Amino acid sequence: MTKFINLHTHQFLNLSDVIAVVNQYPWEFNNSIPNYSIGIHPWYIDENRLELDLNTISEKLQLFDCLALGECGLDKRIETPMELQTVVFKRQLELVKQTDKPIILHCVAAFDEIIAIKKELKVENPMIIHGFSKNEQVANSLLKNGFYLSFGKYLLRSRNIGTELEKVFKFAPENKILLETDTVEESIYEVYEKAAVIRGISVEKMKAIVFQNYSNIFKI
Repeated sequence: MTKFINLHTHQFLNLSDVIAVVNQYPWEFNNSIPNYSIGIHPWYIDENRLELDLNTISEKLQLFDCLALGECGLDKRIETPMELQTVVFKRQLELVKQTDKPIILHCVAAFDEIIAIKKELKVENPMIIHGFSKNEQVANSLLKNGFYLSFGKYLLRSRNIGTELEKVFKFAPENKILLETDTVEESIYEVYEKAAVIRGISVEKMKAIVFQNYSNIFKI
């Protein structure tokens, strides 16, 4: 049976029909969670423990249960200086480049910068923008540069079929989309139901699309 994929969540629910990539932070790592990503979110950079956090990430990236780096990235709407955010982001990318594991990205108002860093560091690992909520222009720029787009909260929150984000999701290439819950209270099943309606397909077909993309990206 094809399972539901939850590309990014902060809750470990241990559902038998769902493969969930659970977000973990190095400073509060939980060994009991399988299938996790690990990274330093730009909101939580702490220079006092930075080297310890990076060492933990380096160690976990070698393990089978660690599926991805992340979430990590850049956020222009917080007080942490962009210079520091960029240094921490690049150091994490250098660690994951030693593996073939994907990267789950938090990006706020810094898409051009993330594209430039991908090119500068010649990152070949799959890069996924989680919680995508932007317009067609931003989506096309990311897709053209090899990024994947993961949708969740903002699809659920859109009340009227036909919003710009829904148009982006409807017409995004089938092999470039993923689904997630992130921190929302709604279930991954509800995300798939809304996504299937928008694309005009069955939930089973939606599952098959996302599962295939997950398999390709995570080399399952």
